Amino acid sequence: MLKGCTAWPKEAADKYRKAGYWQGITFGEMLKRRANEYKEHTAVVCGTRRWSYRELDEKADRLAAGFIGLGIQKDDRVVLQLPNIAEFTAVIFALFRIGALPVFALPSHRKSEIKYFAEFSNAAAYIIPDKYSGYDYRSLAEDVAAEVPSLKHIIVVGEPGGFLSFEELYQDKVALPEVNSGDVAFLQLSGGSTGLPKLIPRTHDEYIYSLHGSAEICGLNSTSIYMAALPAAHNFPLSSPGVLGTLYAGGTVVMSPGPSPDVTFKLIEQEKVTLTALVPPLALVWLEAAKTRKEDLSSLKVLQVGGANFTTEAAIKVNEVFDCTLQQVFGMAEGLVNYTRLDDPKELILYTQGRPISPDDEILIVDEDDVPVAPGETGHLLTRGPYTIRGYYMADEHNKKAFTEDGFYRTGDLVRMTNEGYIVVEGRAKDQINRGGEKVAAEELENHLLAHEAVHDAAVVSMPDAYLGERICAYIIPKNQTPTFQEIRLFLRNRGVADYKIPDRVEFVDSFPMTAVGKVSKKALREKIAAEIKGITV
Repeated sequence: MLKGCTAWPKEAADKYRKAGYWQGITFGEMLKRRANEYKEHTAVVCGTRRWSYRELDEKADRLAAGFIGLGIQKDDRVVLQLPNIAEFTAVIFALFRIGALPVFALPSHRKSEIKYFAEFSNAAAYIIPDKYSGYDYRSLAEDVAAEVPSLKHIIVVGEPGGFLSFEELYQDKVALPEVNSGDVAFLQLSGGSTGLPKLIPRTHDEYIYSLHGSAEICGLNSTSIYMAALPAAHNFPLSSPGVLGTLYAGGTVVMSPGPSPDVTFKLIEQEKVTLTALVPPLALVWLEAAKTRKEDLSSLKVLQVGGANFTTEAAIKVNEVFDCTLQQVFGMAEGLVNYTRLDDPKELILYTQGRPISPDDEILIVDEDDVPVAPGETGHLLTRGPYTIRGYYMADEHNKKAFTEDGFYRTGDLVRMTNEGYIVVEGRAKDQINRGGEKVAAEELENHLLAHEAVHDAAVVSMPDAYLGERICAYIIPKNQTPTFQEIRLFLRNRGVADYKIPDRVEFVDSFPMTAVGKVSKKALREKIAAEIKGITV
C-alpha cells in the first residue's frame, strides 16, 4: 500500500475477494481486455475524432512509454487538469499502466488549489490544456512550478509555449512495471468541510468493482453511448457509471466540451446518446431549454441527476419533458454510491436518492452519540463497504475523526431510510456548502478572508437558493475600515481562489452569535441570512 494510505483490513479484503467484488485486475488490464474484445468499436468521441478501443489501448501504451522516458515512475503523482477531451482518457490509462497516480483536479481550479495539490502530493508532473474556456493554463503552470520544486514536468495539450508538448510524448512501446490490483490507482479530491480538499486514495480492485456494479445497475453494454457533460474528473461523471463505467461495459463515451443545451442537445442528436448525468441546476436549465429547442433527443434513455438535492417538483418534470427514465444518484468520492433502479416504482424514483450498489454496503444512521436512530428517523450517515475507503491520504489526525474505530466512514450527510431500504437525503451536518454540486469548505474560504488586512474575523455559511440549492454568504467583522463587496471578491480572485468558491454575498457585522460553549453559531447565521432572503426581520 502506498505510504500515507490506510490499508484494507485483511479480513475485509478476503471477504470482498471471496464474494467476487474484487476481480484482481488493474485498469490497464481492463482496457487491454476491452480492446481485444471490441477492437474497432468506438470507445471515445471528441469533436470530429473517433477513437476505437484498439486505438485508445495503443495510445495508452505509447503514452506510458513517453512518461517512462521522462522518468515518471510507479507511485509518482501527476496533477491532471484537463477538460472533457479525448486526451483525458489516454492520459489516465497510460498512468494506470505504469502505476503512476493521477491527482484529479478540475478545470475550474486555480493557483490556490493547484499549488496545494502539487505540494501536498509531492507531484512530479502537471498536465494541462493550453487554453480552455478563455483561460490560459500555461500562465497558471508557470506560477505553480515556480513555487513547487517537485514539479519536474509541465505537459501541455495544445500549444506548449515553453513547456513539454503532449503530442511528443507518444513513443514506441516499452516494458511496463508490474502494477497490482491492490495498488492505489489515483487520488481524488474530497468535498471536505475543513480547509482545502483531502486526497482520496482509490485502488484498482475496489474502484473497478464500483464500475462493474454501476454498469450493471444502469443497464450498460456495448451499445450504450454515454455523454460526459459534467467535468470528467468529478467522481460522478467518472464512475457512476460515467466515463470509466462505460468503457468497462464496452460502450462509447462522448466528450462534451460543456454542459450547455446549445452544445449537449446537438451531441445527443448527432451521436444518439443513451445516457448522461447532470447536477440539479443544469437539469433545470435543460428542462427549460427543451421547451423551445428542436433537436431530436429520443435516443436518450436515462437522465441521471445527482451531486446535490433534486427537488421532487423538478424530478416530476423530467418525465414530462424528456421521454426517458430519471435516475437519482447519491454518492461520494470516498466510496458509497446509491442509485434508484431503472425499474423502480415512480414513488421511489421521485422521492428518494436510491439504495447502495452492493449488498455488502453497510449503512448506519446514528444520532450525535453514534447511537442508531429509530427506523425512518433522520440521523448521521455512516458507511462501510467493498469500495469505501478506510482513510484519506496523509491525514492520520483527520482520519481519527472521519472514521470510526471499526472502519465506518462518517459521511457528514443527514439522511433517513425508507421501509424499502432507500435513502432520503435531508441535509449536511458538516460545515460545507453544496453550490450546485460543487462542494465548498467554509474553513478554507474563511482562511483566505482572514488574510485580508481589513478583515478581523470571518464566518462562511450557506444560504438557500432556488436554482443552485445553496449559495455562499460570508459574514465579516471588519477592522477599522470596511472593505467593499467588490474588493473582497477581487482579493479572493487575486489569491487564486476558484470562481465557484467566491462568496455570492457578504454581510458586514459587529459580532457573531455564539453557542453555549463559546463557538460561532453557524446555525444562527444560516437562519439569519435565510430569513433576510425571505424578507423576514430577525
